[in-house]
Amino acid sequence: MNNSQTQTFDFIIVGAGSAGCVLANRLSESGKYSVCVLEAGPADKTPFIKIPAAFGYFMFSKKYNWDYDAQIVDDIRQGKALNVPRGKTLGGSSSTNAMLYIRGQQEDYDEWQQLGNNGWSYQDLLPYFKKSENNSRGESEFHGANGPLHVSDREIHYPLSKTFITASAQAGFNITDDFNSAVQEGAGYFQCTINEGQRCSSAKAYLLPALQRNNVTVIVEALTTKIVIEDLKAVAVVYSKKGKTSTIRANKEVILSSGAINSPQLLMLSGIGEKSQLEQHGIECIHSLAGVGQNLQEHVDACVFVNSKKHDGISTSVGGLFRMIPDLFKYLTKREGKLSNSISEAGAFLKSENSVARPDIQLHMVPLLYDDNGRDLKLMAKDGYSCHVCILRPKSTGTVRLSSADPFAAPEINFNFFSHPEDKKILVNGIKQVRKILASTAFDDYRGEEVHPGISAQSDEEIFAKAKERLGTVFHPVGTCKMGSDDMAVVDTQLKVHGIDNLRVVDASIMPRLVSGNTNAPTIAIAEKAADMILAFYRSNA
Repeated sequence: MNNSQTQTFDFIIVGAGSAGCVLANRLSESGKYSVCVLEAGPADKTPFIKIPAAFGYFMFSKKYNWDYDAQIVDDIRQGKALNVPRGKTLGGSSSTNAMLYIRGQQEDYDEWQQLGNNGWSYQDLLPYFKKSENNSRGESEFHGANGPLHVSDREIHYPLSKTFITASAQAGFNITDDFNSAVQEGAGYFQCTINEGQRCSSAKAYLLPALQRNNVTVIVEALTTKIVIEDLKAVAVVYSKKGKTSTIRANKEVILSSGAINSPQLLMLSGIGEKSQLEQHGIECIHSLAGVGQNLQEHVDACVFVNSKKHDGISTSVGGLFRMIPDLFKYLTKREGKLSNSISEAGAFLKSENSVARPDIQLHMVPLLYDDNGRDLKLMAKDGYSCHVCILRPKSTGTVRLSSADPFAAPEINFNFFSHPEDKKILVNGIKQVRKILASTAFDDYRGEEVHPGISAQSDEEIFAKAKERLGTVFHPVGTCKMGSDDMAVVDTQLKVHGIDNLRVVDASIMPRLVSGNTNAPTIAIAEKAADMILAFYRSNA
């Protein structure tokens, strides 16, 4: 390594996603430190990122989406691979997601603390949620109004969304106007990371302002292939761009913010992980950490599809696309209309059965027949509506493993869904709760045939078997570099990798348990807290 030709920065951040963009901004804010961000994907230049309703485009993209597949399971999706989309651009998945702003439940974070992670309770994290947030409702006990991340209420465009709220009340469920207040339970409308009709990704909120500073460098289309470890200290990273390999050194730290799939992969490629697995791929084990790539958790998703008698939802038929033309003009001229919003307007957090202490399922109501991450265009051409149900706190855990020592090869993703029997019970009961809502009189003018699971599926076993035929996820993988002090923990409460100096992981992979909701807002809060901890560490050691 020729140091005279090797660039050096104080902090190297691997991954410009929900967490990486926050870190780039906060660590460079004072002007004291130089920051380099490496992003494997391209810059966020496509107009589809800005248009909220265009997020379905990314499910077909290879350029802006890692587009992974999980390992095939015979009785899930009829033996076809479950697709695992992950954002691959500035902003990461915050540039390609459905923009729902959800934090989870207070008990989720209190459980993190109870597991031995002092400083990570709900009361510890609430200030960081508020710090990040610029909520259109203004400041309150639970919300911030001065942060960079715009969060807003939106005009409701689809009558089916309003019908869902009415039907939920008819079915006896609570109605709430804020899923992020003291009580999450109930049906309501989602707030979204949208500002003036455009997506507010972490790149837009945090990275764009940071790029005005001369101490921030961002390198796109740069795949980090290895962390260089010397004497159990992270000193540099190697990355590949356009076929050329380069090395950059870190004066202070290397920070992995590559997400729950890519962060453990990079650790393993760098010789940090379970020894026998690394050696199987010819990788020398520099430091044995058995938990790397373990503890994978995800919100497994099942759905109920119903044909609609009306034509006021979304369809990819010629007629359906024709009906969207006025909204296209409205968006292009005013940034208003259906294209200015996420298609997921309404949802709910409910108990799968009355005996449950707190909501354990999340519902997403969408005004179209949405399956296979929106890639089933033939299904979407029909008029209908879907209600998706996910298990909020699954007990089943899976793994991310190397498929090869080649950093360009996709890792092996095994969700191991339903390895714990309780998850099956929650999913089946969740579908029953959805059916209860969709059977309410509010849906009488819409209700056609139940396409899936279908009325013939009535017993628990029949419902479960049909659910697995169209099983999906809500794109919330976490946990593969979990925080803790037990034998399977990868990072400590400062998010430092156990046994390696100057190396941290800051992203959703550090969550010891999956939160009860969407993961973008919690990941941003984790990064805000991490930035404070990092800056405090260097102030005290100056």
